[in-house]
Amino acid sequence: MADETPSFGMAIDQIVAEKGISKEKVLETIEAALAAAYRKDFGERDQDIRAEFNEVDGSARLYKVITVVADKNEEGEEAEINEMAQLRLSDAKKDDPEAEVGKEYVEDVTPTDPHYGRVAAQTAKQVIIQRLREAEREATFDEYKGKEGEIISGIVQRMDGDIVFVDIGRTAGILFPSEQVRGERYRLGQRIRVYVVKVELGSRGPEIVLSRSHPGMLRRMFELEVPEIFAGSVQIKGIAREAGQRSKISVWSEEEGVDPVGACIGQRGTRIQTIIAELSGEKIDVIEWDADQAHYIANALSPARVIAVDIFDEEKRALAHVDEDQLSLAIGKRGQNVRLAAKLTGWRIDIARTGEEKEVEGGAEPTTEADPAEEKAKAMADDTVKTDNQPGVSEGTEEAAMDPAIKESHKEEAVEEKKDKE
Repeated sequence: MADETPSFGMAIDQIVAEKGISKEKVLETIEAALAAAYRKDFGERDQDIRAEFNEVDGSARLYKVITVVADKNEEGEEAEINEMAQLRLSDAKKDDPEAEVGKEYVEDVTPTDPHYGRVAAQTAKQVIIQRLREAEREATFDEYKGKEGEIISGIVQRMDGDIVFVDIGRTAGILFPSEQVRGERYRLGQRIRVYVVKVELGSRGPEIVLSRSHPGMLRRMFELEVPEIFAGSVQIKGIAREAGQRSKISVWSEEEGVDPVGACIGQRGTRIQTIIAELSGEKIDVIEWDADQAHYIANALSPARVIAVDIFDEEKRALAHVDEDQLSLAIGKRGQNVRLAAKLTGWRIDIARTGEEKEVEGGAEPTTEADPAEEKAKAMADDTVKTDNQPGVSEGTEEAAMDPAIKESHKEEAVEEKKDKE
């Protein structure tokens, strides 16, 4: 009857398959553990013991190695040696005239004690388990380190407060609150796509930081969905993102006949809609990059139509002129449009009505729905648009958008309303 007992080779192959570690690493781990077991039970701690493991029959041979070293160190002083594993060159030459630095003398020290195999196995067991665990962590780290800056799929494994742990295969990644999209809700078992921000090897294994809000995720989504970007015929020149709300991406192509904006949007918007759906409805403006900074800034303020742009190079500031009906569109809700345009271009951007020398102040829409007459009064305010502290932009307040007359009118209304209540 054939022996049905699995061979050592099969056991090793199973470990390789389960742990994702190379066979060479497993054999190296076993040999190191056997050598450690020998030093503990039969030899000396400082000895250089090396093991050769036979994966077919599970047998092992052990060797003690003595290495020849120089008599003096780099400073010219007598070198300190480990007498259990090293031999000075002058001493080696007494018995071996052909001795040289680096030569090794190997002695077979495999125990003949029949109990050695059982004792060694018990001693080596914990060493093997520990080293295999370390090897598994290193293999996992190496695998995911190469995925930094990539998008991967995962399943929401568990949630600890606001922190989400995502199962990404061999390990779990961490989605911190700062890397989540505001407004998104995650549920156990949900499959999501995440961006690998960084991978570090900690004391308990690889620590993988994931993100849904990183601008790199938007870049990778376009590279995956737009073949022209993946092939290099269309280039992404810049990205400005406020995750979950709105993003702007500038694209450009050197190839004649290629429409970079059209390539990103796709026929009937199919490509851009796929990306928007993945990002939970985040609005995306695709604009054409231009070497002319005035044209680039005008494009960046899309969807508003810009009449002209004045450039002030020394201040790295631009003044964009728009018609009255395009003013609120250029500023955007709470100054978002001009703020993103500033992030994208790297210029401070102010907005002015066409034909007016003064710049318009305010720009940020109120957070709640307002009366149309009140909206009109705010739109007619007569100061400078400044959006938040992005490259050259800071956001004004709703009160700053009103001229003194309007402010006084509001005060009088408030006083009268108080009297009526009394």
